[in-house]
Amino acid sequence: MATKENDQIIKENNFETKMGLPYVLEAFTSIFKIGSISNKCRSELVLLGNVCHSALVKRTLENTLLKGLNLATIIAKRTQTWNNCLALI
Repeated sequence: MATKENDQIIKENNFETKMGLPYVLEAFTSIFKIGSISNKCRSELVLLGNVCHSALVKRTLENTLLKGLNLATIIAKRTQTWNNCLALI
């Protein structure tokens, strides 16, 4: 999905303002670095939904600063994070 489409999904659904910055950073760390995600953050992420989660990750992956990352690993961690969030709820 192109950046414009991800940006549109994020903007139309007001995703960036619905999830607090600490939770955004926590989710980012659990996907793009090594880290865990708290139960409160998991709940916030599930409330926003998989469409939001996917759009935010895809838009982040399109950032030129992250070009060296292994996309397969990031997608797998995104899926794992989402599944862990669902398992909690």
